[in-house]
Amino acid sequence: MVLWQAIALAAVLSAFSSGLAIASQLLVPGPDGRPTTEPTAEIDALGLPLWLLYVAVFGITLLIGAKLIFSIVRVGVHTRRRRARHRMLVDLLDRGDIDVSAALGRFSDVRVLETAEPIAYCLPGLRQRVVLSEGTLNSLNDAEVTAILTHERSHLRARHDLVLEAFTAVHHAFPRVARSKSALGSVQLLVELLADDSAVKVTGPAPLARALVACAGSTAPRGAMAVGGPSTLVRVQRLTGAGADVRIAAAAYAGAAAILVVPTIAVAVPWLVELSRLFSTTQP
Repeated sequence: MVLWQAIALAAVLSAFSSGLAIASQLLVPGPDGRPTTEPTAEIDALGLPLWLLYVAVFGITLLIGAKLIFSIVRVGVHTRRRRARHRMLVDLLDRGDIDVSAALGRFSDVRVLETAEPIAYCLPGLRQRVVLSEGTLNSLNDAEVTAILTHERSHLRARHDLVLEAFTAVHHAFPRVARSKSALGSVQLLVELLADDSAVKVTGPAPLARALVACAGSTAPRGAMAVGGPSTLVRVQRLTGAGADVRIAAAAYAGAAAILVVPTIAVAVPWLVELSRLFSTTQP
């Protein structure tokens, strides 16, 4: 997860830093040795074709920034509106007379819907909800219900929804020819794996695996996070495999740090040195 976050952040920083680094070439020394700040002086120093190219790159950089901000706001507003509407619906449709299980009783954040289909998902936000169906409660035992609740509450506690929102916003901010679903799809899987790990610590792998299979066809509204879905098979296979390798985790952290630090130093240091030299230049 950290590695994908580093890659996404590096992509955004690269788009901005490259554009600004190219646009900074507009500030060439003028006749007095100081940086040019007027378009006419810049055109005289650079020539019209090169000046137009630098201005176009600067404009594209500003456009990317504006689109990213717009995408973040749009995704956040639409997601919260959908969750608020759905939260109101599950509160109205909740079967308050049904306990989650004989052993666990009833929880204030749990809502039970009257449907035979096994359903389990959570609604993140300030007023969090874990939504189950009667079909889920009828088909799972107490340990499996505990695994489901732990899984969903792990999403809520770690605010995995904010991570997904960020990746969704970045995904939509870039043009279709320059974006890939790999990052968003991988992060969607990874947040489920993290929640699975939390559930395994409480119930062990077997109850969680049975619960995942039972809820494999579980559907959820947009903005919610379902326990089932197309990644169920991969997740169940992971539960039956070997544990995490510390060396892989260390390599991922090292790679994330390198992705952020090395390109930033390579681009920023020469650029800052040049700007410092340019602004310190005075007329002899």
